[in-house]
Amino acid sequence: MFKRNSFFSKLFLAVLIVTLVAANGIVGFKDGTNLFKPAIAEAATVEKAPKYVFYFIGDGLGAAQRQIAEYFLQEKTGDKSAKLLINQLPVAGINTTYSASSLVTDSAAAGTALATGHKTNNGIISKLPDGTDIKTLVEAAEEKGMATGIATTTRLTHATPAVFASHNESRSNENEIAVDFLDSNVEFFAGGGARHFLPQGWVDDMPSMNGSKRKDNRNLLKEFADKGYKIFYGKEQSDKFRNYKPKGQEKVLATFTLSHLPYEIDRIHDTNNQVPSLAEITKKGIEVLSKYPNGFFFMIEGGRIDHACHTNDAVGAIHDILAFDAAVKEAYKFYKEHPDETLIVVVGDHETGGMGLGFSKNYYLKLNELLDVKASVGDVLAKKYNGDRDAYFKYIAENFGLDNLTEKEKAEIIKAMDLVDKKAEYDVAKYGPSYYNPVAVATTHVISKRANIEWTTFAHSGTSIPMSAVGVGSEKFTGFKDNTEIARTLASIMGVELSK
Repeated sequence: MFKRNSFFSKLFLAVLIVTLVAANGIVGFKDGTNLFKPAIAEAATVEKAPKYVFYFIGDGLGAAQRQIAEYFLQEKTGDKSAKLLINQLPVAGINTTYSASSLVTDSAAAGTALATGHKTNNGIISKLPDGTDIKTLVEAAEEKGMATGIATTTRLTHATPAVFASHNESRSNENEIAVDFLDSNVEFFAGGGARHFLPQGWVDDMPSMNGSKRKDNRNLLKEFADKGYKIFYGKEQSDKFRNYKPKGQEKVLATFTLSHLPYEIDRIHDTNNQVPSLAEITKKGIEVLSKYPNGFFFMIEGGRIDHACHTNDAVGAIHDILAFDAAVKEAYKFYKEHPDETLIVVVGDHETGGMGLGFSKNYYLKLNELLDVKASVGDVLAKKYNGDRDAYFKYIAENFGLDNLTEKEKAEIIKAMDLVDKKAEYDVAKYGPSYYNPVAVATTHVISKRANIEWTTFAHSGTSIPMSAVGVGSEKFTGFKDNTEIARTLASIMGVELSK
């Protein structure tokens, strides 16, 4: 049994050595450029490499996000001792996240660092800024003869999953990234994003699969099937995926939605969204990959934590963090069966939203204010206001716990309604980018302020973030590290080589 607060005590110790780390020149400027060059301390290869490696990446998962999800769990269950598994793993550290082009990274550059051990510019997928391809951990594991898997709650072609099995000058080239996957030899793919695998103008018997973003007539799902992959696509095939039992060394490609998988809060509250959870996907990936004799490397991303924080949706983020933690529990069950052969590493790529637990002069958090929220801000609430103010206020009263708005709170939402109705320009610092809905943003800020949560941005922040680990070689991850060191330490433990 893990000791209470073991994660945060270790995190505190890691923070204490930041000054010493800086004094010894871990981060310095490369002359004449804006690139940062960490002095990476190569970890010694462990005597016996782990046979099974799980690499969990929480997109947007900062320290505040880890903590608020745990506090929410305690509030919801009434158990003040309830803990997230990711906060109980015995090894903890803290990581910097800056990219080669900015102190505030995007997911492509952060993912590239975590996948390859190299810094690159924001927006680039597993290439150096000069365009040179760099080897990923998935590619290195495949070279060693290990099976590999990639699972995510986003589109499979989104930045974080893309950096493990693709190389591209831009994360926006998702159709090209999907083609790259054909030659990756990855044995297990699961997530969303079917629109980048289906030919242009695609019309399907399954309503959820009508549509494509491709500009050509290639049906990549068919091409994967021709390569021997078992294909699961559309939410209609969710149960088929759940019931599938691999009989040998089989390959799988599962894309359950055209774009991202639903937020967890929507998945559990809307019967039309019953695609597999990230935990179910992780469990199935283990079933598939464990059939291979030389072990596996399995990257699992909780991608929509980031999306929720972009829209300052505290409850949406919390539910996706809890779903992410449930996925880690599936890997931990496997670890308990193979403790001498398994490594689990849990990281984030960056923090999103600048989430603050407390604001103004208030010394409290009131998480009971979050318990009655039943839908996401980005996918659901953003589409609810159509000019009918009474209907909107009725909806948020029934689904967001806002049945007792104060005059000030209601006035804030009405101000946003006025902007939308008049199609007026608005302050993006207050309401977010133009593709956000000001009414939904004003509403989610009411909920956050009630709970005493504050946000500094609709983008990413440059703060350092926590990581945790357990298993073979996990002790090598402790301390204050750059994100590139995580990938290189992992490669060393696995006995594989990344690009120099």
